[in-house]
Amino acid sequence: MDTRIQFRVDEETKRLAQQMTESRGRTLSDACRELTEQLAEQQRKKLSHDVWLTEQVNLAFEKFDSGKTAFVEHQTAKSRMEERKANIRNRGKQ
Repeated sequence: MDTRIQFRVDEETKRLAQQMTESRGRTLSDACRELTEQLAEQQRKKLSHDVWLTEQVNLAFEKFDSGKTAFVEHQTAKSRMEERKANIRNRGKQ
């Protein structure tokens, strides 16, 4: 079911926006609809990412609670990360 969105802008803003959309062979309503759809899609992606992140955090806590976690010293983790970054950079040079 479609719904209607209504908002107010001053006449000059409406006139200029209509000119711009008409110069592109579209209507102002089409442009507003497209923007609304883009915003909704961005929100869907954000929500999806939030769900994924929550799952990852919960998995990490489950691993910790089960005793299957291995902790690494900061300097060791930093060295490993630098090594991984170097490997990735080197792949691009091959």
